[in-house]
Amino acid sequence: MADQQTFFDHITEGNTFKGDAITLGAAMLDGETITNALVKVPLKTMNRHGLIAGATGTGKTKTLQVLAENLSEKGIPVLLMDMKGDLSGIAQPSPGHAKIDERHEKIGIPFEAKKFPVEILSLSVQKGVRMRATVSEFGPVLLSRILDLSDTQSGIVSVIFKYCDDNKLPLLDLKDFKKILQYSTEEGKEELAKDYGRISSASTGAILRKVVELEQQGGDLFFGEKSFDTDDLLRIDENGFGYINILRLTDIQDRPKLFSTFMLSLLAEIYATFPEQGDTGRPELIIFIDEAHLIFNEASKALLNQIESIVKLIRSKGVGLYFVTQNPTDVPDAVLSQLGLKVQHALRAFTAKDRKAIKLTAENYPISTFYKTDEVLTSLGIGEALVSALNEKGIPTPLAATLLRAPMSRMDVLEDSELEELTAHSKLIKKYNETIDRESAYELLNEKIELADQEEAKEKARREKEAVERSSSRTTTSRRRRAPQNPLVKTLTSPTVIRSVLGILGKMMR
Repeated sequence: MADQQTFFDHITEGNTFKGDAITLGAAMLDGETITNALVKVPLKTMNRHGLIAGATGTGKTKTLQVLAENLSEKGIPVLLMDMKGDLSGIAQPSPGHAKIDERHEKIGIPFEAKKFPVEILSLSVQKGVRMRATVSEFGPVLLSRILDLSDTQSGIVSVIFKYCDDNKLPLLDLKDFKKILQYSTEEGKEELAKDYGRISSASTGAILRKVVELEQQGGDLFFGEKSFDTDDLLRIDENGFGYINILRLTDIQDRPKLFSTFMLSLLAEIYATFPEQGDTGRPELIIFIDEAHLIFNEASKALLNQIESIVKLIRSKGVGLYFVTQNPTDVPDAVLSQLGLKVQHALRAFTAKDRKAIKLTAENYPISTFYKTDEVLTSLGIGEALVSALNEKGIPTPLAATLLRAPMSRMDVLEDSELEELTAHSKLIKKYNETIDRESAYELLNEKIELADQEEAKEKARREKEAVERSSSRTTTSRRRRAPQNPLVKTLTSPTVIRSVLGILGKMMR
């Protein structure tokens, strides 16, 4: 058995920081909690991303809740992806419990019940602030990757965006994009061919099928106006607490394409609009992605590359991404290698494959003289986890099996009446929940097609009228030529008779 004082000094020294930090709990040794051996995460490195992993029922969601609460308390806004619908209780204080008091006594910090400022967001028709983006904001590259298009198809999408930009045709929702796809190979094919090259109807048909697939997963609800301004994720309340923005995703778990679309667009928008932060000592925004495997399992290679690129770059904007999932292997290695904080709850070894996965997981943690990591991973209880963070110099903190603190807010969902009250006082709902369908590519192209049809009808009518007139003129002339002449008239008008008459008249005049 290791000496507890040596272990206490080891943990305390490794978790002493100059700047502000979040306390997660107290370190454990040989299954016993070492009171006041506090395990902390410095705010300065919270933008280095992180992972919260563990088997079902081990306490991942409560760990997420603890981190979100403590960030909010320090004035840092948070965005939570709530897949299971059990995070809205953050808006109400914890009712408390004897077991919570006992846990905190072991840790060495007092328990205080608190509620936090919460904004409920939605991608669908659920209650909450509607989050939308326009097709134009996506741009041709991102849209092509979301739709998993070939290089040729991506080139066509770029041409279509260029044509719309040149002709002031706003691409706001999917019906706009579908309309321009149809127009480019039908009514407008000659117009586009002249300046942009001919577009294959087979290619636009394939793109259209991908758009319909996205539409069936709810993309028609996401694309449109009014676009969500990412600055609205950075609000601070009157008490200096950062808002905890909870995006309810309970109704899109079976629609991973929509979830991936939203996540990638949001991260791209944040990266494009947030300023470079530099070394400020605290993050601007922390995003927790629950059930993270939904992003990666259904993502194409191109989409994964895009996500990996953003993960690498977005921390310079002061944004930290935290992936919550059952197994670390759900997250690609290229993403795992970028993560600074790792909170690993218990893993279960039921098969040889499970045991092999646990050994590989253990190798991702710093070597410790106090633990056999692979054994600890299978012996952790509920609300316990192995924790490894980065200190202010970017060096991993000592590995610690940790008894985690309890959430200060309610560990349950809001009642319908509480949710109604929360949304009724939301300023953002008034800003974003009005559906806007202004004139865009769909209406402008329909108008253009209608005018072209009218001009074509007029031209057709004019040609038909001219044809009738020409036909009538030829008929009249032909009739004159063919009409039978009276024999008497023919004789009287013959040259011989006319000369005889003129001769007689001449003699009479003499």
